[in-house]
Amino acid sequence: MASTASLNLELTPQNLRAISNALKAEEDGKELRKELTKNMREALKPGAAQAKSSIMSMASTTPHDGPALKTAIARKIRPEVRITGKFPGAKIKAFKTKNLRGFPNAPKRTNRAGGWRHPVFGNRAVWVQQTGKVKWFDRAFEGQQNHYTRQVQFALADMVNRIASRSN
Repeated sequence: MASTASLNLELTPQNLRAISNALKAEEDGKELRKELTKNMREALKPGAAQAKSSIMSMASTTPHDGPALKTAIARKIRPEVRITGKFPGAKIKAFKTKNLRGFPNAPKRTNRAGGWRHPVFGNRAVWVQQTGKVKWFDRAFEGQQNHYTRQVQFALADMVNRIASRSN
């Protein structure tokens, strides 16, 4: 892998836009952009797997006939990469869980220390406060942020070197 230190390449929206523009100028820029986003996504996949593992280790409180909460949340965790637009960047995101027992914000609420309120099954008049595994998403990446940033920078540096070698 290429060293980002020799290029002084920082992971900023401006750098991503500049690389995206350079890719558009190339004959096969569309394929190069796809490859860059794929490589950046691959760099973040181990982090997504850690977050999935973290939510799957959350204790279940009661058996339920509906869709499994932890599994539904884990399915919605994936790396997201944008190299164009207003907010280019790379991140691991837990998307909303639509159609999950009327609980679209499950990833956010289970991560929150305050938990969430919901009516008791079978008795809509009684509401209870429930907590999930506090900071399961945040703790999955503790001490790993620099590693994932570096991996994404390596993917960027590889593409920059590829583009630069074509112009020589």
